[in-house]
Amino acid sequence: MVDMGYDIADYQSIDPQFGTMDDFDHLLAEAKKRGLKVIMDLVVNHSSDQHDWFQQALADPNSKYRDYYIFKHTDDGKVPNNWRSIFGGSTWTEVPSEPGTYYFHTFAPQQPDLNWENPELREEIYSMINWWLDKGISGFRIDAITHLKKDLDWASIEPDGEDGLANVVKKGQNRPGLDKFLIELKQKTFDKYDAMTVGEAYGVPTADMPKFIGPDGYFSMIFDFSYFNIEVNNVDEWYRGRSNWHVKDLKKLLFDSQSAIKSADGWTANVIENHDQSRALSKFIKDPKYQTPVAAKALATMYYFLRGIPFIYQGQELGAKNFKRSDISEFNDISSINNYQTGIKIGMKKDDVLDLINFKSRDNARVPMQWDGSKFGGFSDNEPWLEMGNDRDGINVADESNDSESVLKFYQHLNMLRKDPMYRDVIVEGSLEQVETPDDVVGYRRAINKQSLLVFVNLGEETEEINFTGNYEFVLSNARTYTEMKPGQVNLKPYEAVVLFENNR
Repeated sequence: MVDMGYDIADYQSIDPQFGTMDDFDHLLAEAKKRGLKVIMDLVVNHSSDQHDWFQQALADPNSKYRDYYIFKHTDDGKVPNNWRSIFGGSTWTEVPSEPGTYYFHTFAPQQPDLNWENPELREEIYSMINWWLDKGISGFRIDAITHLKKDLDWASIEPDGEDGLANVVKKGQNRPGLDKFLIELKQKTFDKYDAMTVGEAYGVPTADMPKFIGPDGYFSMIFDFSYFNIEVNNVDEWYRGRSNWHVKDLKKLLFDSQSAIKSADGWTANVIENHDQSRALSKFIKDPKYQTPVAAKALATMYYFLRGIPFIYQGQELGAKNFKRSDISEFNDISSINNYQTGIKIGMKKDDVLDLINFKSRDNARVPMQWDGSKFGGFSDNEPWLEMGNDRDGINVADESNDSESVLKFYQHLNMLRKDPMYRDVIVEGSLEQVETPDDVVGYRRAINKQSLLVFVNLGEETEEINFTGNYEFVLSNARTYTEMKPGQVNLKPYEAVVLFENNR
C-alpha cells in the first residue's frame, strides 16, 4: 500500500494483512447481533496500479482495460498538460514500455484514475458495489467522489506555483457532467438497498448543495470540510506555513456552511478530525499550554450540537494530540513526504519544514487506537506501522474509562444527551441560528416546538461575558468547576463551554 489502503488492488477481497473474507463475514454477523450497522470506504475515482485491470492495460494497449483508465500519447514526448496532482508533481506518469504515452492520476502515480467516461467500466463498478450491499453492509463513505469527472479538453492552464503546474482540482473536481455519473451511481446501486452514503465531496459550491444532500440528493449526507484547512496558508502547499487565523474566521466558515446546509434541506456529517487531518486539539488550539482535556471538550461541544450528524474519529474521543517525529524517515504519509521534499527543494531549512510536517501530517491521526498504556497501546503485541505517542501521556481508553473527568467520559455524556428523549428532538431536528457573541466565542441556538438549546464555547484566552434572554437551565459544561451562570448571563473562562436548555412545551 502506498496511501494507507486508498490504492485498491482488488475490490472484492480482503487484504491478507487485515484478515480474510470469513473474518469480515463474522464481523458483519456479530455487528448485526448488537444492533450495529457496518459501512465501508468506497474508493472508485482510482484503483491501485497493481489492480488486474491496470496490469492488463499496461500489458496490452489494445486490451479493453486500456479504456478503463486514462492514457494519452503525445507526439513530442512531453506530458499532456501541466496539471499538478493532489500529492504534488505532474498528474501524468509515463508508461515504462511506451515512450510518449502517459497515464493519468489525480493522486499518486500508484493510484491511476478510472475512466468514468467508459460505460463498461461504470457497470463493473456498480456490480461490485451491489455485491457488497448484497453481502449485508449498510452503506459507504465515498472517497474523492467529486473527482470522477475531468475536463476532456485536457488543456494546460495558468500555473499557480513555482513548479509551473496548476492544481488538478481546477480541471478535475466538480466539473460539468459530474451529475450524470452521480445520478447513475445512485440509481443503479444505493437506491436499490436504501443504503446510507456519506460523500467526501470537497469543493461543492453552495448552489449545488441541494443536488448533493437535498431530499433527492446524490448522497444521504456529505462531510462538512468548510474549516478543515483553516490552519495553513495554502492547502496544496502546506509546507509553506501556518495561517494567522482567528476564531471569528472559524465562526464565519462554520455558520456559512450551516446556512448552506439549511438552504439545501439536507444533512451534513460534522467533523473536526479524520484520517486526512492532524489532531483537532493541536490544530484549533494554537497555544500548547491550552491543549488540555478542557479544550478538547470545548471543541467537542462546539461541533457536536451543530445541525447534522457528528462523526467521531478514533482517538478524538480521548483528546489525542499530534505526535512529534524527529526525522522525515519516521513518516508514512505520502503527502507529508512529498511536501517535505518540495520544501527542501525550494530552499527551506530542514527544521522549519519538519516542524510544519509535524503540525499538518496525516500521520498524526493514522496511529493505531490507544486502548491502554502498554508499549503498543494495547493494539497489538507487535510493533505497528507507526510509533505510538499519546499513550505515554495517559491518553488511552483504559485510563480514561476510570477517570470521571476524562475526555472519553465527556464524549459518552454527549452521546447520552443526543439520545435523551428530553433533548433529542431539538438536537437532531432543531433549526440552527448563530447567536451574537464576542469574537472569540462560538454561539448558536437550536430550536424546535418551543424547545431551545443554547451553546456557547469560548475559544479565546480571556474570560468572556455572554448575555441572553429566556428562561434557560444548565445542561452541560466542560469545566468541572463551572459556576458562572446567572439569570440571562454566563461568564466563560478561556476554553470553557456551556450548554443551556429552555423548555416551554
